[in-house]
Amino acid sequence: MELVTLADIRTAADHIAGVAVRTPLLPAWWAGTDLWLKPEGLQPIGSFKLRGAYNTVASLPEEKRRAGIIAHSSGNHAQAAAYSARAFGVPCVVVMPNVAVPMKVEATRALGAEVILVPPPERDDVMAKIAQERGLNRVPPFDHPDVIAGQGTIGLEIVADLPDVDVVLVPVGGGGLASGVASAIKALRPAAAVIGVEPALAADAADSLSSGELRKWPTEQTYRTIADGLRTNLSELTFAHLSERLDGMVTVSEDEILDAMTRMVRGSRVLVEPSGAVATAAYLHHRAELPQGRTAAVVSGGNADPKLLADVFV
Repeated sequence: MELVTLADIRTAADHIAGVAVRTPLLPAWWAGTDLWLKPEGLQPIGSFKLRGAYNTVASLPEEKRRAGIIAHSSGNHAQAAAYSARAFGVPCVVVMPNVAVPMKVEATRALGAEVILVPPPERDDVMAKIAQERGLNRVPPFDHPDVIAGQGTIGLEIVADLPDVDVVLVPVGGGGLASGVASAIKALRPAAAVIGVEPALAADAADSLSSGELRKWPTEQTYRTIADGLRTNLSELTFAHLSERLDGMVTVSEDEILDAMTRMVRGSRVLVEPSGAVATAAYLHHRAELPQGRTAAVVSGGNADPKLLADVFV
């Protein structure tokens, strides 16, 4: 299987320039002297997903792009697809689980997308059916080389800002973010370790990588975690990337995720959703399992449910 290259990621960086925010690395002094946060919640749609979605739409031939796009997502990729479609002036349909955070559904609609709510296991099938019926271009949340390349631009920026980085912690859901970041980091700084982090309640990636074969966890298992952006299984494409380019996996508990959210807001004034807090949670609670040295934690998004935030910070 052909994997994404550094050249692909650099092309993606050209595509997203002026659209995606080049987020800073923030020193997290409150957690130690060797931790930096990459706050992707600063993106216009509140998460890293804009990078991959926009690169994918930009990479479509103009004639195909005019037909419009379709995506499926629990929320952040939905907003990224809608934002990208609006930027190019093309139609957008997003299939979302009927248990998605209402704020994310409303934000996707506000960006001009048609939202279709379905039970979580039906998302792929419904998206495929509508794509065929309407002639729409699929923009998957992670299972596409252009999406992976777009997410990999985060790795380019980390190395540019912290050339001697030793460890990069990155959340893992469907694996597109970790695939892209690992591809960039390993090409630019091979000595650095890239560690994936996921909730223990949705640890299909850790299960797959430890067993050496792709393992799918059912939604009734993965939907137990509060980290709604990390409930998706790996694909064959992302499994291939992570098998070759990831140095390890760490899982974190629900309490550890909530603790990291609280400490990031108080310490760095970074608004973070549960999925975005897992990398920092690994640093805070699992240091003994991690390589030592200058560490960058990818904070993948800040689209937290206001009700959850109220509970966390009471």
